[in-house]
Amino acid sequence: MRVFLLFVLLLAGGAGLWTWLTLTWAYSDGVRAGVLQKFSRKGWICKTREGELAQYVVAGVSPQIWLFSVRDPAVAVQLDKDVGERVQLHYTEHRGVPTACFGETGYFVDQVTLKEEQPVKPPAGVPPAGAPPASAPPAAAPPAAMPPAAVPPAGLPPAGSSGVAPGAAPSPQPGAPGAASGAAPTIP
Repeated sequence: MRVFLLFVLLLAGGAGLWTWLTLTWAYSDGVRAGVLQKFSRKGWICKTREGELAQYVVAGVSPQIWLFSVRDPAVAVQLDKDVGERVQLHYTEHRGVPTACFGETGYFVDQVTLKEEQPVKPPAGVPPAGAPPASAPPAAAPPAAMPPAAVPPAGLPPAGSSGVAPGAAPSPQPGAPGAASGAAPTIP
C-alpha cells in the first residue's frame, strides 16, 4: 500500500511540475495584428476565454483566422471592449499544456493595443483616389493622305480582286512553284 501511495504522489507531483513548467516557459512569443472578430468565455467545467483574430493579408482575399486564449482577466476585459476593432496582440506560445482548463489553444494573449484605422496606400504608380488622371500621351498624327487608287491597265483585274471566277482554281504564276516551265525546280 505504501508503494502505491508513493507512486500516486510522484505521479501527481510530476504532473504538477510539468503543468507549471509548460505554463511558465514560453516556446515562442510574438505579435499579431488584425480585426478582433470574436471573443467569448466557453467550456463545460473549466471556463476559458477564447478569441478569433481575422488577419487580412490582401484586400479581397479571405482572411486567415488565428485562434487564441486569454488567462489574464484584465486583458479579457479590454478584449471584450475591442471586438470589431483593429488590434495588435502580444502572445506567448506554450506547447504541451496537459489540459484544456488553461485554454483551448497554445497561444496565450497577454497584451492588447488598439490600432487606429490607417488609410490604405495605393501601389507604386497608381494615383490615389480622387487625384486627377495623369495626362495621356499626345495622340498620334493622322496618317498622310493616301494617293487615289490607280486604275489597272486593260486586261488586269481591279486591285483587291483575284480575277478568278467563283469556283475556278487560280492558275499558278510564271516562276511560282507548280508552274509549268521547261526547267526542273532546284532543290536547295
